[in-house]
Amino acid sequence: MSDFVNGGWSIVIAAIVVVSLVACLALLILASKRQVMAKDNTTGHVWDGDLKELNNPLPRWWMVLFVLTVVFSAAYLTFYPGLGSHKGQLNWSSQGQYEAEQAKAQAAMAPVYARFTQMDAVALAKDTQAMGIGERLYVNNCAQCHGSDAKGSKGFPNLTLPVESRLVTDSFDSVKAIITNGRAGNMPPMGAAVGSADDIKNLANYVLSLSGAPHNSVAAQLGKPKFATCAACHGPEGKGMKALGAPNLTDKVWLHGYGEEFIVSMIKNGRQNVMPAQASRLTPEQIHVLGAYVWSLAGGGLPAATAQ
Repeated sequence: MSDFVNGGWSIVIAAIVVVSLVACLALLILASKRQVMAKDNTTGHVWDGDLKELNNPLPRWWMVLFVLTVVFSAAYLTFYPGLGSHKGQLNWSSQGQYEAEQAKAQAAMAPVYARFTQMDAVALAKDTQAMGIGERLYVNNCAQCHGSDAKGSKGFPNLTLPVESRLVTDSFDSVKAIITNGRAGNMPPMGAAVGSADDIKNLANYVLSLSGAPHNSVAAQLGKPKFATCAACHGPEGKGMKALGAPNLTDKVWLHGYGEEFIVSMIKNGRQNVMPAQASRLTPEQIHVLGAYVWSLAGGGLPAATAQ
């Protein structure tokens, strides 16, 4: 299938298009040369005793419309892309049109964002216009993963969690950094390091016990020594390390799933997650406002009345 990116295919496609247009005109010319097939201007075919097929010429309006269609097609392919790799005389592209429209929209909004860039997160959170723009930016760029209510789903973080329960976005600057650059999370497979299937199951019960979740207490005690293989990232008490992006196992927040079976799977197979960078889609000014909106969803360090 990689041959389809070869330059030779462009020539083949262009040739097919040109031949098709010429064939349309040739078909019209041949059809216009009507030949009388019988003295009564019929094809000689008769059905049901008296139903005859006539050999009338094509209507003039139909022929004119046919020719105009071919001419329009030729003109279109001259000015716009469609003839193989030919970009057209106008050098138009959907990407170019999109970028031009984006630039126009950004220029129109520049005076509005200019005011917002001088404001910190607390001031933005109190500004009705800023939060309205931030909400629309969120709906258009973030809601597909984090949900319209920002509470996320399995594998997608809940953005309304309080600061102490957030994994890495515990400041306004960190929120903007994640939106700008994205983030890759990686939980390596630890099954071989933990030991046997029973060891993994015991460790899973110990992890459940850290948050007070239902668990097998006997298995949890047996699995406690095995937690040493996890402490390097999650800490000796399981409270996580934000610098490493290792989640707190004691806060009852389960991003990817819950229960013994799931934790066993995580220990054995690990997990990789990616938050895509948005710098190519959003301007720094938009990220500043969007970051303030996302930060405000969890209170953002604001007084309780303001956060409410």
